[in-house]
Amino acid sequence: MWSLLHRPLSFLQQVQNRTNQTNIASFILLGLVDHHPELQSLLFVVFLAIYMITMAGNLLLVVLVVADLHLHTPMYFFLGNLSCLEICYTSTILPRMLFSLLMGDKSISVCGCIVQYYFFGSLASTECYLLAMMSYDRYLAICKPLHYTSLMNGKLCLCLICGSWISGFLSNTIITSLACQLSFCGPHEIEHFFCDLAPVLKLSCSNTHTVKLVTYILASMDTISPFLLTVISYIFIIINILQIQSKAMRQKAFSTCSSHLIVVTFFFGSLISVYMVPETNTLKQLHQTFSLFYTVLTPMVNPLIYSLRNREVKEALSRIVSKAINLAQFP
Repeated sequence: MWSLLHRPLSFLQQVQNRTNQTNIASFILLGLVDHHPELQSLLFVVFLAIYMITMAGNLLLVVLVVADLHLHTPMYFFLGNLSCLEICYTSTILPRMLFSLLMGDKSISVCGCIVQYYFFGSLASTECYLLAMMSYDRYLAICKPLHYTSLMNGKLCLCLICGSWISGFLSNTIITSLACQLSFCGPHEIEHFFCDLAPVLKLSCSNTHTVKLVTYILASMDTISPFLLTVISYIFIIINILQIQSKAMRQKAFSTCSSHLIVVTFFFGSLISVYMVPETNTLKQLHQTFSLFYTVLTPMVNPLIYSLRNREVKEALSRIVSKAINLAQFP
């Protein structure tokens, strides 16, 4: 475990050492305004608003889960972790994009580019696992209600959370360590708004076969396995719900997992659209558009979906607001 914690530091040193040996020192992120520079100011305002909403919404959910005892359950423990992840996830992409839109500086160092990919890839993989664990939690709650408390105990929750984070970062540590061995001799323009691995590999003058093969294997494990677990969990959930005789009970059972189902569909749908559909010249712009969904929009809408569609979250928010008002009135 101690060695795993130190691997990110070692690969960062490799990135720095490797950067000093490359023929080019930086890349140019062409981004979203390459062909429409007149939209730069408008996009800055839009993405700044998105970033502020994302941070506020996810921070609020974390505070509610920590502060309200009624939310100290496995479901909200997972949700709190998801919000923490979304805060980190969106912060790997949007601040750099906002700086580029504000200052007009599209350059990013080779070292900075690889580091950005490392954290983006690790957090995206972690989210895949975390969403799958949340689906498994809903499966136990609906299909095994009598044994839910004993099965989904604190120890198992902690193991599932730690397993999700470690798996996501471990696989991308391997991928990034291999990417650090590559040389970049030019061209230096990345046809994307952030440093995803595929467009970066296109610029390498080294043999990228090994990196691509390892990336394909590990990325498949990080996405397809959690996706299949999620699909299987919801197949059993839907079958179980349809067997409930009472219409009111069916609606109540479905409402407990509908928010998560929306988030899963939104995230995995956009992710699969980008990485499973072959990229062509006609689909290149469409790929960038779908990339916005899982990198920018998903972290923003997740807290909105969970708060607006969840009675317990709204009640917890009401209690916190009431306490804050009482404290303000009677210091």
